Amino acid sequence: MMTALVVCTAAILAAALTFFSGFGLGTLLLPAFAAFYPIEVAVAATAVVHLANNLFKLALVGRDVHARTLVRFGPPAVIAAFIGAWLLTTLAFLQPVHEYALAGRACRITIVKLIIAAIIALFASLELSPRFEKWAVPTKWMPLGGALSGFFGGLSGHQGALRSAFLIRAGLTKEQFIATGVATAVMVDFSRLAVYGLSFFSRDRALLNERGSVIVVIAACVAAFAGSIIGARLVKKVTLTGVRRWVGVMLLIMAGAMAAGVI
Repeated sequence: MMTALVVCTAAILAAALTFFSGFGLGTLLLPAFAAFYPIEVAVAATAVVHLANNLFKLALVGRDVHARTLVRFGPPAVIAAFIGAWLLTTLAFLQPVHEYALAGRACRITIVKLIIAAIIALFASLELSPRFEKWAVPTKWMPLGGALSGFFGGLSGHQGALRSAFLIRAGLTKEQFIATGVATAVMVDFSRLAVYGLSFFSRDRALLNERGSVIVVIAACVAAFAGSIIGARLVKKVTLTGVRRWVGVMLLIMAGAMAAGVI
C-alpha cells in the first residue's frame, strides 16, 4: 500500500511537472521506484510507466511528428538504447563494493547505484542551469544526439534533456518539436524494455510478484495519465521556477542517498 501511494504520488507530480520544467517523467519517478525495488528493477519499472505515458501523449500529438527529423534522430537512439540497457544489465550483476548497517538496516553500495546516482546528479544540475536551458546543438550532429540520448535512456532513463538540446535547433515548430520528441522517446522505451524484459523482469519475477509490482506499475501509469492532464491544463497558468529548484535539490539529495547505498 505504501509503495503504491508513494509511486503514484510521484507519478502524478512528475507527469504534471514535465509540462513546465526541464525534468522528464523518468528523472523524477525513478527515485520513487528505487526506494522500494533494486535500482535496476526500478529503472525497468520506470520505463514501463514512461512508455505508457508517452504512448498516451503520442496519441494526442502524433500527427505533428516531423518524419525527416525522426528518421535522422530515431534509429541511432534505438541502437544506442540497446547498448545502454545491455550495459545496465551487465553492471547489475556485479557484487556490491561495500556493505554496512545503518539504524539496523543493511545498506549496499553497488557500481550500478553509483553510476545512476552520478547521472541523476549530473542531469539535475544541468537542467537547473540557466546556461543549459539555452544550449542547442547544430543540426549536423543530429544522429550523434540520437545516440547520446538513446544511450543514457537505456542506461538510466535520462534521455529528455539531451534530446531537447539537439531537437531544438532542427527548425521545427513547437508542435513538431514536442511530437517528434515523444515519438523518439517511444522508440527508445520499446528498445530498452526489450532488454530489461529478458533480464530484470525474468530474473526478479519472484520479488516483483511478492511486492505486487504489476499493480503498482499499472497504478503509476494511470497516475501519470492524470498528471499529464493536470499539467496540460495548468501549463499556461503556473510558473514553477522555484519548484524546479526545489526538485533539483531533492534529486541531488536522492542521488547522494543512492550512492551511499541507503536506497
